Amino acid sequence: MSVTPLDPAGGGDVRRVRGNDYRVLQPPELLTPELRVSVIIPAYGAQEKLDLVLQGLARQTYPAELTEIIVVDNGSSPPLRLPEGTAARLIVCDRPGRANARNAGLAEATGDVIHWLDSDVVLTPGAVEAHMRWHHAAPYLSVTGYIRFTSAPLPAELPEDLEAAFEPAEPHTWLVGLVERTNGLIGHTARPFSLHVGGATSVGRRLVEAAGPMDDELILGQDTEMGYRLAQAGAVFIPEPRARAYHLGPTMRMREQQRIDRVSHAFVADRIPAYQWLRTHPARQWKVPYMTAVVDGTAGYEAVRASVDALLAATVADLSVVVVGPWDTLDRDRRAPLKDPNLDLVLVHGHYEHEARVRLATTEELDPSTPFVLRLPAGWAPGEDSLARLLALARNEALGLVEVLLRESPEGVVSARLERVSAFARARLVARPEESLDDVVDEVSGARWVDAETYDFSDEPGELVGRRSAYKARVRAETEAARLAKEAERLREQVAKWRDEAARWRKSTVELRREVGTLRRELHAAQRDQRARRGMRAILAGRMKRALGRRTRN
Repeated sequence: MSVTPLDPAGGGDVRRVRGNDYRVLQPPELLTPELRVSVIIPAYGAQEKLDLVLQGLARQTYPAELTEIIVVDNGSSPPLRLPEGTAARLIVCDRPGRANARNAGLAEATGDVIHWLDSDVVLTPGAVEAHMRWHHAAPYLSVTGYIRFTSAPLPAELPEDLEAAFEPAEPHTWLVGLVERTNGLIGHTARPFSLHVGGATSVGRRLVEAAGPMDDELILGQDTEMGYRLAQAGAVFIPEPRARAYHLGPTMRMREQQRIDRVSHAFVADRIPAYQWLRTHPARQWKVPYMTAVVDGTAGYEAVRASVDALLAATVADLSVVVVGPWDTLDRDRRAPLKDPNLDLVLVHGHYEHEARVRLATTEELDPSTPFVLRLPAGWAPGEDSLARLLALARNEALGLVEVLLRESPEGVVSARLERVSAFARARLVARPEESLDDVVDEVSGARWVDAETYDFSDEPGELVGRRSAYKARVRAETEAARLAKEAERLREQVAKWRDEAARWRKSTVELRREVGTLRRELHAAQRDQRARRGMRAILAGRMKRALGRRTRN
């Protein structure tokens, strides 16, 4: 596939977008067209819709001499035909599937920009030009237009006034919602690549070459998966409201969204590590890991083992380790193995040969779809949660590089590096000759130094804890929590019992007070009666004395 030379693609004059904030690009309003665009249309049946789509392309304001239209017949019966007078080319792809059809068209395309277009999407006249304005501003963009879904009857010929013919129509609700939630994708979003939908999206050719063709193993979700790989290649994703189009009828997703998601999610989870919400299993491995660690396998058996074993024991299970060394040159000495000059290499190779998460590689062969790469000097070991904390820092602050200062001496600095693959890919696209790539990463994404002590890196690793020990500790903690909960329940029951007893005591106290009050009143009454009786006795005694006295005198 040839690529038309484009000066900005060399990096010298290309504006640098930080994150996905494409506002710095400022595409020209008055465009002087220079770039060629290849419009690739996979089609299966529905000849009447295809005819309308090609009529819409014939009305585009972007120069026809810079526009290549490729229709891919994906095994239609009867075969598709091209209307008279069209500038399109027709090729046939017998392998079923939209991904295969698009890849067949991609193999034939010669443009600087690839424009995916579905065979039931009619572009408004200025749509292609609206896309191309952006691609003239930078060579690393993916631009998506706004599609509206019409249920209007299909006309025999495409009318001049598309709005009058196809409205009222429904907006692409999911796309519009994504754009609005993220302030046009310039706000914080971890997945701007979700904007890459094949119905009406254009991509710089260089990005497609870097990312590779569509994954033909996927049943559904090919657009999103390719969008993810474009992001890993350094793409900036742009929604363009002036690139308008009408989808002739509802999509399959609109009719069967839940069933489509069920099928799509089963496959894309393996390929898109950014979909962490689909990777809920705590320990299983995936086709594309979330992080790959690189260790020099020639640094000595003990040093390599200290680093690799610590990595495998980390709380980040979604991880692979690449140990680099001359493994293809090893010829083990079977007679005198202890005298083998390559004994340490033999030991490293033998120790990790059958570990599924470790790959022994002769060169630094990394999957470009892996989001993060950790470069760790052999002999240094991260703590159990060190990797998770570094990843959290990189994600939360959208950093392209986190460098851990391990040791500083007159001989130089020893560091571990956590690199965001997409940020380094972007930096390579825009870096000038001889410019420090780390400085460019800092400009387009951000970089940070942290110290080894804070993030628990050590060159004297202790006993490995790992997830198994963490599991045992969690079980012990859960058992202790259950015991304490049971004890708390027992104490709550005891407190309730004490409260009931105290209530009875309070009730008894009140009753005793009442009884004491009654007794006091009775005592006071008795004392009054007694005093009254004493008074009566005294009175009677006095009367008797006086009566006896009178008798004695008589």
